Amino acid sequence: MSGTVKDLTKGSPMRLILGFMLPLLLGMLFQQFYNMVDTMVVGKYLGSLALAGVGSTGSINFLVLGFVIGLCSGFAIPIAQKFGSGDYAELKKYVGATVWIAIGFAAVVTLATTLLCGQILTWMNTPDDAFHEAYDYIFVIFLGIPVTFLYNILSGFIRSLGDSKTPVIFLVISSLLNIALDIFMIVVLNMGVAGAGWATVISQLVSGILCLIFIIKKFELLHISKSDLKFNPYYMGRLCAVGLPMGLQYSITAIGTILIQTAVNGLGALYMASVTAGSKVGQFMCCPFDAMGSTMATYGGQNVGAGKPDRIRKGLICCSALGIGYALIALAVALLFGGNLAMLFVDTKDIESGLDPNQILELARQFLITNAAFYIPLAFVNIVRFLIQGMGFSQIAVYAGVSELAARGIVALILAPSLGYTAICFANPIAWIFADLFLIPTFFVCFKKIKKRLENT
Repeated sequence: MSGTVKDLTKGSPMRLILGFMLPLLLGMLFQQFYNMVDTMVVGKYLGSLALAGVGSTGSINFLVLGFVIGLCSGFAIPIAQKFGSGDYAELKKYVGATVWIAIGFAAVVTLATTLLCGQILTWMNTPDDAFHEAYDYIFVIFLGIPVTFLYNILSGFIRSLGDSKTPVIFLVISSLLNIALDIFMIVVLNMGVAGAGWATVISQLVSGILCLIFIIKKFELLHISKSDLKFNPYYMGRLCAVGLPMGLQYSITAIGTILIQTAVNGLGALYMASVTAGSKVGQFMCCPFDAMGSTMATYGGQNVGAGKPDRIRKGLICCSALGIGYALIALAVALLFGGNLAMLFVDTKDIESGLDPNQILELARQFLITNAAFYIPLAFVNIVRFLIQGMGFSQIAVYAGVSELAARGIVALILAPSLGYTAICFANPIAWIFADLFLIPTFFVCFKKIKKRLENT
């Protein structure tokens, strides 16, 4: 076996979780640069209206690309479980089945989203003065969905075998390329917001190709034969049973964010730009929670495969401690530097758009601090949900997304019309609390089931 694999079924859970999570976190931070640099360059060089247009696509972007990322993460779980059990022949059959499923989903999702792009923006009440920028940006992003599949499938394969470092290297390279392409396409070629979209797609294509080359050269365990590529309903069904719920979980959650974005759009471009700036800072600050979640999915999958349920409980305790500690640090950062961080996305000298940059910064700071005050509930959402999925209960975890959807629906349809921007700021925190009320007791039910099943085998 070649390549750098990591067995998460032996040794100190805290040490293993940190060792796996930190490279993954670095990768996610660089992945955020894709969108952050797009937004920074757009806001600084194209103005606040362009910033509002690009920002208004965030929820639909999350709806579609979140489904893709969740789907790919789910496909990696059976592979992690087979690696944990040492059944490498079955592992390769899952890899082969994933190839065909990914091609099919990529074709269908790309076609559907590009054809419906304009109509979706209309349904979301996107203002006329920001509609053109929103369409130009998100249409290009949707054209790049096959590239998103390529990177997330291959990096998921690598991480499922315990290697969280290699994808980071490729993301660093592609992120630096993304920065250069953003400036070149927007500033030099004057391609507008579409240039930011193409910079993102091209950069992610590079990272996907690098993952493929690495697998071919280093990971013999992931090399498949023609027999592994044969159509097999069992493996495809198993992959869909795990992947689809995870993808739908993201999409269900995203529907709630679309409701919120629609409410924000109704408030006008000033609030659209403010939420965009605050959200971009928040997404960056929330990367550690995302890394914890992805870590626990692999950790849970490997330990279930190895038949070690007690390590799952210990891992949950260790990761929860990390999540709470970071949440407190993040709140302090938001309180001290929230306004300054939002300035990364706003041109304080922009007067042509008719929007007050200082007002945008103050509203963005309010949004960021309100969300940061509830990062502890967010930590449990990511840690517990992904651990449940890694244990093999993807279908159950979907209901957490339903809880978030219900919470955001209440805010968008009931609270926002009367409370306005204040309700928008509390939308995410309310959704996280709703999700935790379902996830935490659900984990203990799932844990008892998995422990009983493993003890009887």
